Amino acid sequence: MRAPLFWLIIVAVGLAFIVLTRSFLTNEYFYFAGYVVLQYIVLSTAWNILGGYTGYTNFGTGAFFASGAYCSVVLHKLPTLLHSAFGLTIAPIPLPVMILAGGLISGLMGLGTGYLTLRLRGVFFAIATLALSIVVQTLIVNWDYVGGSRGIYIIRPALAPLGGGYIQYLFSLMTLLAVVAVGIARSIERSRLGLGLHSIRDDELAAEASGVPTLRLKLVATALSGALMGMAGAPLPYYVTYLDPTSSFNLAYAVNSVAMPVIGGMTNWIGPVIGAILLGTIQQVATVTISSALNLLIVGLLLIFFVIIAPNGIVGMVQSWRRQREA
Repeated sequence: MRAPLFWLIIVAVGLAFIVLTRSFLTNEYFYFAGYVVLQYIVLSTAWNILGGYTGYTNFGTGAFFASGAYCSVVLHKLPTLLHSAFGLTIAPIPLPVMILAGGLISGLMGLGTGYLTLRLRGVFFAIATLALSIVVQTLIVNWDYVGGSRGIYIIRPALAPLGGGYIQYLFSLMTLLAVVAVGIARSIERSRLGLGLHSIRDDELAAEASGVPTLRLKLVATALSGALMGMAGAPLPYYVTYLDPTSSFNLAYAVNSVAMPVIGGMTNWIGPVIGAILLGTIQQVATVTISSALNLLIVGLLLIFFVIIAPNGIVGMVQSWRRQREA
């Protein structure tokens, strides 16, 4: 399927999903739970661009995600700051603008971090990304303007731009973000960039010897991955209404963003989507019926199961089964 046709189909599906859910579902809990699942689709897809396509394990998801969230906090407080400091009165900044700004900041951070760390490989790169998350968290904890360690309350606007409740608006925006993330991942997979990233994953030394600009491609992948993670985090202050470093740098974001592509399959764009829907839905059901404390236990058990039974994920298992049937 050609890229323009795929984009047309996926955008149509996303818009239809938004219209149908808004028309027939009135229980707000669906939107709260659905938002989390869609958020994980974006995060896992973003992680897979670097971790799955390129083979570089990134444990710094929290840094990019929280950077997008706190970028929204800064922009949320900006009109008040300008009014008190200079007497200027400006309208509140729309959330879509905050999402774009969060993506830009996180993308630039990914580009800079990649330039410094992508010469490392394997476990050394993974440790460097984990260190990045610790450094960013330390900066946020000591930044009083965004609440520091005590956190900050964010009041949602009284009216949602698309009508209905504000959580429905957040759900709609996250649906569109998921469409964009999946579309980008699929486009990369079928492009020359994707072929270059796959060659890096298979054998980076051989790819470099063959003339593949490995550092440049890795920088592109890191910037795209970081930007999408930042965009996923930007609406978070309006979702939780109280943001603090503990919640924004929650271990669950880093663990799930790795586990979901592994469970779904890392070599295909659909793998992270399947993993996010499966694991995200199970976690939301467990949160309501038992306790949210079980979420990481569920992730661990499923990871062990799939590493043993299907190391290539659900997509790899299905592909293997189809090849056996054809043979």
